[in-house]
Amino acid sequence: MCGRYSLTTPLDALRSLFDFESLLNLPPRYNIAPTQEAAVVRTSDVGGRELAMPRWGLIPSWSKEASMGAKLINARSETVAEKPSFREAFRSRRCLIPADGFYEWRMEEGRKQPFRIGMKGGIPFAFAGLWEQWTAKAASTGIAEGESVETFTILTPPANDKLRPIHARMPVILAPETFDPWLDAANDPHSLLSLLGPYPVAPMAFYRVGTAVNNVRNDDPSCIAPLTAIAG
Repeated sequence: MCGRYSLTTPLDALRSLFDFESLLNLPPRYNIAPTQEAAVVRTSDVGGRELAMPRWGLIPSWSKEASMGAKLINARSETVAEKPSFREAFRSRRCLIPADGFYEWRMEEGRKQPFRIGMKGGIPFAFAGLWEQWTAKAASTGIAEGESVETFTILTPPANDKLRPIHARMPVILAPETFDPWLDAANDPHSLLSLLGPYPVAPMAFYRVGTAVNNVRNDDPSCIAPLTAIAG
């Protein structure tokens, strides 16, 4: 499961990596949490890539309730092609989710210790994601009847050998050379399943952080401050 992540990389560096067109301003985010808006990169209606800000937690188009999104922040890569909640988005609404770290927790000495996980050197990377557009059938908290809401989910496979001692699963991380095939809606989605395994161990690193990240109201540099030297 991936339940929190960060994106603190400057916009120009993200534009260089993801090659998108955008007038959006992206302030640093140290503790992105489910139901919040966050940046995704997808194919635009006129071609090329665009930056969008859907909510984290996919609401299937057929859902009657917006609350379903809070349960669908992740999609298992092993079943994403068949699950009714995800299969339509997997066919034609795939996206890249920029990040430069994500968090997992492990029990240590009777308490949950958070870790920040990412790439050596702190370079940005992309989760594999799906996005969806949902229209409210009736008014609900913060959403008017007939209002359209865009949402997304992060795909997850089993964790690699480095991360398995912390958590059993991890986000799907896509290498830059796979961005184009992942985003191309013309590609047979089943041909992309080979991209959805654990990311290689060697480029990755992790370190312990403090408990500030436990509270979604905390979104500042204290969330990513290391308690110890980077491991791995």
